[in-house]
Amino acid sequence: MKQMTVSTTINGDVVEFLCEPDETLLDVLRNRLNLTGSKEGCGTGDCGACSVTLDGRLVCSCLVLGAEVNGREIGTIEGVADGDTLHPLQSKFLEHAALQCGICTPGILVAAKSLLERNPDPTETEVRYWLAGNLCRCTGYDKIIRAVLDTAAEMRGA
Repeated sequence: MKQMTVSTTINGDVVEFLCEPDETLLDVLRNRLNLTGSKEGCGTGDCGACSVTLDGRLVCSCLVLGAEVNGREIGTIEGVADGDTLHPLQSKFLEHAALQCGICTPGILVAAKSLLERNPDPTETEVRYWLAGNLCRCTGYDKIIRAVLDTAAEMRGA
């Protein structure tokens, strides 16, 4: 197959790369661009471990072809923190011990950040609904939900 040249913006930086026409965005991020925060959990879009934003919309990067992101904007877990300063979500996840093995954590953080950008005052039900596409086998979700709600309250100044 002939490789394709793709130009996109990732976490605010313009990036150009070559990829195969059938290569997933997840594979491009991890194997070509060395952005290894997004994880492959299932490869079928069922677990959310590879969640990123594409033009502001939450997607599973295992279901998007690398060639599809030409001219588009991608947000990954690597872009959540501001340099060495953790995003409030990351701090609250640590404070609430809302992570264990770490496979699901990047996708959940990207999804939670996406939620809070759309709805800075979510209810517990809304958080649970929004994160329903992110599977975690270790934490039991309660700590994750509490961390997201606590972050929302802190960001609102409550």
